[in-house]
Amino acid sequence: MSDFAPQNVAVAPEEKFREFLATRGKRLTQEREIIVREIFSDHEHFDVDEIVARLDKPQDGRRVSRATVYRTIAQLEEAGLIRKVARANDREVYEHDYGYPQHDHFICAKCNSLTEFRNEEISAILERVALELGFRMSGHRLEAHGICATCAKPPARRHHKLDMI
Repeated sequence: MSDFAPQNVAVAPEEKFREFLATRGKRLTQEREIIVREIFSDHEHFDVDEIVARLDKPQDGRRVSRATVYRTIAQLEEAGLIRKVARANDREVYEHDYGYPQHDHFICAKCNSLTEFRNEEISAILERVALELGFRMSGHRLEAHGICATCAKPPARRHHKLDMI
């Protein structure tokens, strides 16, 4: 889950995707547009199966094939509108990359939770190191793996009758 609000962007994600597809000689079909709108309807991390399940509702006219969802997500990633964050339970997890501020992630190895955070000191260190090495940095991506505070709590211990003597 994200605590970051989307930034104001001049061009909607659907239009950015339309422009990207045009450079590939493709068009923004109704199915692709449905997928883009669903993905950008909130800033939750998601996997492909979650999007497939959310769009598998024939009664509201938004049913899209699994294959189309997979292809469209790959194209959205190629277009720079979304990015892979981590693998959770052997599934690739994605987030928005367009219209959201730079941020990093803590990833819990036990419950697979993703915690987003921003830290200007980390950004400053990376910029300083890049300058020292003559590297022109265009952005960064930090994923720290470990155990979240909830999973790190010791289990509640039941008192044995002998302990109470």
